[in-house]
Amino acid sequence: MKKNPTVAIVGATGAVGVEFAGCMERRNFPAGKLVPLASARSVGKTMAFRGANVPVQELTESSFAGVDIAMFSAGASISRKFAPIAVKAGAVVVDNSSAFRMDREVPLVVPEINAADVRGHHGIIANPNCTTAIVLMALYPLHRKFGVKRIFASSYQAVSGTGAKAIEELRRQVDQSVHGEPLTHEVYPYPIAFNVLPHVDSFLPTGYTKEEMKMENEGRKIMHHPGFRASVTCVRVPVYRAHSIAVTAEFEQPVSVSTAREVLSHAPGLDLVDDPTKNQYPMPLFTADHYNCAVGRLRLDCALDNGLCFWVSGDQLLKGAALNAVQIAEELIK
Repeated sequence: MKKNPTVAIVGATGAVGVEFAGCMERRNFPAGKLVPLASARSVGKTMAFRGANVPVQELTESSFAGVDIAMFSAGASISRKFAPIAVKAGAVVVDNSSAFRMDREVPLVVPEINAADVRGHHGIIANPNCTTAIVLMALYPLHRKFGVKRIFASSYQAVSGTGAKAIEELRRQVDQSVHGEPLTHEVYPYPIAFNVLPHVDSFLPTGYTKEEMKMENEGRKIMHHPGFRASVTCVRVPVYRAHSIAVTAEFEQPVSVSTAREVLSHAPGLDLVDDPTKNQYPMPLFTADHYNCAVGRLRLDCALDNGLCFWVSGDQLLKGAALNAVQIAEELIK
């Protein structure tokens, strides 16, 4: 990989696409050229990057000539169609969709955990699910110390995880509620304002959703831990940005809160915010727009041996998506 690669962003006008460019700029990523790509209806728009407004081009099969790194965030169907085309043209694809995450030939990477897996790519590297990435930022350091067996978790997921239309729907419903008007909804099956929906992604025959199973399946692959188990309930909440997750983890080795705090305080990409006496704990209000995730509310579980409870929060558009992808790209050019 050359030191100043040409970088394409597929899905450039979406929420994650915009964050791709922002993360590259803030981290001084050495892109020699930026190529924003989107659907035909976005042609004519521009992407702000390093003081310039770069024109958005239509995504076609010929879009990847001369591209070194292609960062995708336009949905699984687009990734399945265009990622192989980009690879054939000579690009390395960093894909934010679910299309390739469980493909045995595709590394699934959180750089703080398994950066070395980047070296085994065959043209495509997958970004994990946002909730999975945020949880593993806290869980993996604990796993290295105590050996995790299984977790029970409930997520509190912001509407921006669904996209720009969901953000607008929440804003509209809040305004409708303030003015005593009926709450209209299109994105979610019920109003999300002043409500919580125990429903993220589509339901499986088991009763779990696809989103809920990603924690176990992707966690096993990222941590190289085939015996890892996760029982998760994913919940959509009326928060604009940043996901939070309540986790109960059971470990092989005895756990102490003091040792867990010491481990987490030195974990890369993670802030320890854990002082209940001062009402200090992670919240999406304060992790939104921040690179690091935050962990707190550490306590021994009262129902499990070798169990630890914790609460972790992180910006799902950053560490859960764009930031993680840019970090992968940084690994490619090291």
